[in-house]
Amino acid sequence: MKIIVVSKRHGNTRSFTLGGWTRALLSACIVGIPVGAATIAGIHLSSLKGSDLLTPESTQAWVEALDGQQVEIEQAKLEAEQKLAALTLRVAELQARLVRLDALGERLTTMAKLDNGEFDFSTVPALGGPEMSVDDDNYTAPDFHQVLEQLGDQIDDRQQQLGTLEALLAKRKLQNDVFIAGRPVKKGWMSSRYGRRSDPFTGRIAWHDGVDFAGKDGSDIIAVASGVVTWSGKRHGYGILIEINHGNGFVTRYGHSKEALVQVGDVVKKGQIVALMGSSGRSTGPHVHFEVYKNGRTVDPSSYIHRASR
Repeated sequence: MKIIVVSKRHGNTRSFTLGGWTRALLSACIVGIPVGAATIAGIHLSSLKGSDLLTPESTQAWVEALDGQQVEIEQAKLEAEQKLAALTLRVAELQARLVRLDALGERLTTMAKLDNGEFDFSTVPALGGPEMSVDDDNYTAPDFHQVLEQLGDQIDDRQQQLGTLEALLAKRKLQNDVFIAGRPVKKGWMSSRYGRRSDPFTGRIAWHDGVDFAGKDGSDIIAVASGVVTWSGKRHGYGILIEINHGNGFVTRYGHSKEALVQVGDVVKKGQIVALMGSSGRSTGPHVHFEVYKNGRTVDPSSYIHRASR
């Protein structure tokens, strides 16, 4: 390697010839000088930055930042616990309403006289069907709060529907209870019909306002419909009389009883025993004189006796 040096002043030149080791040393110096300078500058800069991080001001700033993050974490934790408590209360409320719906459903199955086990509200509904694959990639989980609100709305809707159904069934049951139908005795036979007949005491033609059922002394006399007792005791010609008001203008009477088993003001049910058969009053033997009044006037009880119960 040859180096030529030119003099600026005299224009003379001088040349030097460098050997192998001399060239290597010169190259190392040329490359090492900038690298060393850069290294020294980096070390100096790092020392300056390190000294800046260790200042009291920077340390205080880091402490304040960490404290702020800790406060945010505690606040987020508190909000999560509050949301969880609210969801727990909401789920408990829905569970309580479902229990009430189950009880209402059990009542409805009883009122509707459904078969046992046909609608069992105490067990989980039976489910089944073939398994089908679902595209999980396109599936998005629903919002939990929205699902709970939708469930609450569905429960409200079902509760209103079941409440309406219960009212309709109760009304139908009430109508069935006050529906006059059947015989006023469990055992006995019809001994005299409604209308004109020969009076059993005088033998003359007279009007009979009811029908007579003869039977065993002391046998049961039952109400043919639900109602309120408006008379219980002795009455001229009837002996011991039971009178029941069924509403809608209908009244029934049960005469010549041996003993009354209900009092005025009592609410009686259809089929309830209200008196015992006897021969009190104007009677020739144990029987019940049965009358039906509609809007204050007697009607033939036969049409109600042979009436099919609802």
